[in-house]
Amino acid sequence: AEGQMTLMEILSGSSVIVGLKGQDKHEILQEIVEAVDEQKITDREKVLEAVRQREEIMSTGIGHGIAIPHGKSEYVKELGGVLGIKREGVDFDSLDGKSTFIFFLLVSPLDVSGPHIKALARISRLLKGEDFRKRLIDAADKEEAISCIIEEEEKPYA
Repeated sequence: AEGQMTLMEILSGSSVIVGLKGQDKHEILQEIVEAVDEQKITDREKVLEAVRQREEIMSTGIGHGIAIPHGKSEYVKELGGVLGIKREGVDFDSLDGKSTFIFFLLVSPLDVSGPHIKALARISRLLKGEDFRKRLIDAADKEEAISCIIEEEEKPYA
């Protein structure tokens, strides 16, 4: 739809990982923060710390197999996102107590919250679709995951 932020604007090609290796929450967070576009951040460790701190306040595992870890930091230059998929799922202290398969990381600068909030809304809205979640989890590789997203976003009601 017009004027909406798309997931593909938030992600850049390198920031989609199909087959995350991490076995727990700690490892997954590290893995997805490592995939943030290096032009968008100035200190990876500090950004990871911000994401972990946010996670301690309350788990970003929102149920339905989805987690949207996020953090704001002065070490982030512009909104960055990473999509990670783990077909086997992992325990992410999800609100519904079930495994999490889809991880959408968002990192943003301290002083701008508009894009951050828009992006969060966009992600949760698209991931409400059960078919879409299933297609993402089943994606064989990065290319397939990306085309799933593009296809979903082109739907008139998306």
